[in-house]
Amino acid sequence: MQVTSTYRFARISAFKAREVTREIQGHSASEALDLLAFSPKKAALLVKKTLKSAIANAENNAELKVDTLLVKEAVVGEGPTFKRFRARARGSASPLRKRTSHIRIVLSDELVPTAPAKRTKKRTTGRADTAGQKSKAKSDSGKERAPVEAASSERAPKKIAEPTGPSEATSETNPAEEKE
Repeated sequence: MQVTSTYRFARISAFKAREVTREIQGHSASEALDLLAFSPKKAALLVKKTLKSAIANAENNAELKVDTLLVKEAVVGEGPTFKRFRARARGSASPLRKRTSHIRIVLSDELVPTAPAKRTKKRTTGRADTAGQKSKAKSDSGKERAPVEAASSERAPKKIAEPTGPSEATSETNPAEEKE
């Protein structure tokens, strides 16, 4: 059985209130109250008030137990916008839009509450796993390519040639032998 509660003409923009309602959707009613109690946002207070009203409706009107209730939907729609003006420089005015919203919460006892699944990052193929390992990658045609090696045999480092002739700094004869 489903029980609804609606808070109409709440003085908050729908964009700000949707951020809070996304957090409680799919949780049990008691978990949702805990989440809203520790949220520092203004919308959390308004959504909490609506959720408490929905729980009271479920207990008194539908005679449901609070322990079995689940937040099936938490929807925020846009309400009318109050249009006001603020005085600006040189006698001009700028518009102010004071937005309102309608918060609707649907509780149900049909589903068993479960924790939302955690997302895992997907790993893409074709990357080298680590610097020391080589990976095989497939081209678009489906054929395997040879792994890329760090140092190819064709590109061996060149050896520096040593000077062949005697230089002025070093002499082939020992200076002590020349004196004798």
